[in-house]
Amino acid sequence: MKNSLFLLLILAFAWTACQNDSAGVQETRGGGPNSELIRNPATANMPTDTNLLARITFEQAEFDFGTVNEGDVVEHTFKFTNTGKVPLTILKCRSTCGCTVPEWPEAPIPPGGTGSIRAKFNTEGKTNEQQKSITVTANTYPNESKVVLKGVVKAVKK
Repeated sequence: MKNSLFLLLILAFAWTACQNDSAGVQETRGGGPNSELIRNPATANMPTDTNLLARITFEQAEFDFGTVNEGDVVEHTFKFTNTGKVPLTILKCRSTCGCTVPEWPEAPIPPGGTGSIRAKFNTEGKTNEQQKSITVTANTYPNESKVVLKGVVKAVKK
């Protein structure tokens, strides 16, 4: 009888201890394909306040490189400011294909601080109108944003 009571007491304690593992933390997610990689905590007792999160504001989110010849490498730097209330950390940047390679800062950008994402687009084998998106995953709300390189690539006669 003592053993049964003792086991029941342990099970009840374990069950109640596991009920509130999050300690009142609610998560805000942007809903993108990489949402599980970024955790933006907010208080559970209040509505989610996205003003308390990092924000990435690009000077120019779209760059038109005009007309270039096939085989040229187009480079552009997308400058941004952290307009949020906490340091901005970029987890990764990915492009729509291997012909576009982004480079981003690894160190956190403080509130009010600036940074840049450098993009290189190799036009080899690409002709006509082109639009290459770079998805930026960071501790922002929403946690994914995009910058775009676009323009026309003229075929070079060989």
